[in-house]
Amino acid sequence: MRPKPRSVIAALAVCVAMYSGTASTLRAAPQQNISGSNSDRISRAPVITAKPERVTLSDGSGSSEIDWDTGNGSMGFVFVTEDGGKPVLFANGSRGKEVAPWIGKHSYVFELYGDNQRQTLLAKVTVFGSAKSVSPRRTVSWQAMARWALIVGLTAVLYFAVYLSSTGPVRTTFPTEPTTSPRPLHVARNLFLGIAAFICVDGALFHSGLYVSILAPSSYAGRVAKITQAEKERASSGLKEVLVLGDSRIAEGFSTTLANELGSPAGLKFVSLADPAASANTWYYMVREVDPTTRRYSAIIIPYGIGYEPNSADPLRISMTAPLLRYGDCFHFASGFQRWSGRFRAFIACILRGSAYQDDVADLLAHPVARMRNIRQAAKMHYGREYKGRDYDLVGTSYDAATGQVTFAAKLTEAQRLAFRKSLIQPSQSDTEYSLKLQRDWIPRIMNRYSHSPTGIVLTPVPRGPFLELAGFSKGYESVLPTSVIQRTSFSLPGHMFDFLEKPEYYFDAFHLNAKGRQKFTETLVSEVLARLRPAESKAQGNSGAELAVNGLRATNDAN
Repeated sequence: MRPKPRSVIAALAVCVAMYSGTASTLRAAPQQNISGSNSDRISRAPVITAKPERVTLSDGSGSSEIDWDTGNGSMGFVFVTEDGGKPVLFANGSRGKEVAPWIGKHSYVFELYGDNQRQTLLAKVTVFGSAKSVSPRRTVSWQAMARWALIVGLTAVLYFAVYLSSTGPVRTTFPTEPTTSPRPLHVARNLFLGIAAFICVDGALFHSGLYVSILAPSSYAGRVAKITQAEKERASSGLKEVLVLGDSRIAEGFSTTLANELGSPAGLKFVSLADPAASANTWYYMVREVDPTTRRYSAIIIPYGIGYEPNSADPLRISMTAPLLRYGDCFHFASGFQRWSGRFRAFIACILRGSAYQDDVADLLAHPVARMRNIRQAAKMHYGREYKGRDYDLVGTSYDAATGQVTFAAKLTEAQRLAFRKSLIQPSQSDTEYSLKLQRDWIPRIMNRYSHSPTGIVLTPVPRGPFLELAGFSKGYESVLPTSVIQRTSFSLPGHMFDFLEKPEYYFDAFHLNAKGRQKFTETLVSEVLARLRPAESKAQGNSGAELAVNGLRATNDAN
């Protein structure tokens, strides 16, 4: 064997081993609080347990009984986090038992806090949901064998890499090789070439769009890739198009169908890229993808307001933005994260995008047939009717901020009550500040991109919720964005524009507008946009056809 190819093989082997170890480390990072002890107590007295901790699912769901005790009689608050998402208030009291009947194929971290703002963690436990298996012992044994096989394989790779790269006389026994070499090994050079080759392989698989085409359609990354690609390929309507960005609050609260009914007489067409969990940094890359020339849209509507962006959700934001990233984004994208761990993960995701898809790749390898079936079903799916929002409200429901107690209206079903509990967000001060920082950093970046473009930038506040007693959500809109940013827009809607919607009758949970609120929000937003962006000739005519449509629709709603 010649030294040069031998060294290249050794370098590649080292790279594979290093990447495998790095991937495992990166994947383990967000799960440190999950994969550790399932009853990790912060102190000796407080305790929280789950029976069982590993739930075998039947028909896709299961249940676990959560038992907690603060130990000293003080009030306790139990929050649940699903797959590293947003913590939701599950129960409260100094001690008690509650059944969680909605366990799915996810991980749920139940945390016991001494306060409703999640400042004092007392204890926690993790519940895992797994598909029903006829022979669970065999499954566990197979997983253990696979884990040990991986360890042995990596050990063998490292051994041969070190052996083949070592200096000095080469062994004449097995494997038989020449005792001298006319050329140096060039270990450093070959290691560099190996790393470069590995980056090229990652680029061919994950940066080329090859893997994006088989992302799980229901995943955050899959949804972002799908809606962005669909908008990118959509033919121009010939009208003045208005792009609406946002997260789940806009996805639930804004109706493009109603907006287009109201805007079409004035020659406007509304397009929405709002997606659940999308934050301001994701909006930037979505806009860059669908509008590379900065000339496609007449206006872009950007929402702002008090939100909730926990640091623990950094892996989620990186994963969902990954389909839009490029190599040159490594510093730009990483700068938007608060913690160094998030910055490092974001930087690596731009260079080795496969690291952002670890969970998706694992799911694909575990269920390849189901993945292909889901992709085919998503491709064939046609939405026959427009989503109109949830058709129930929270009238009669109250929330006590002092105790965290929720009193539900009798008309709400158990599923509706559960939806409310899962949305009962109690952001800490640091989480609130992080949400504001994302908006303050990335909304100006979107504006900078259109600084020399005819596209108008419109800022709109979003309704805060039906219960402003929730910590952090009572803040005024003036604390979100500085005046210097607001003054750079084409126009900005007043901060109190949607205060009339902050009532239980317009919400289906603690965060999202229902069907009635969706209609009111859309009417008000479109009416304001039309009043400021309509053609000059429409101004001279007094009321445009679109304004008449708005007024007529409002009269109909008031009559109903």
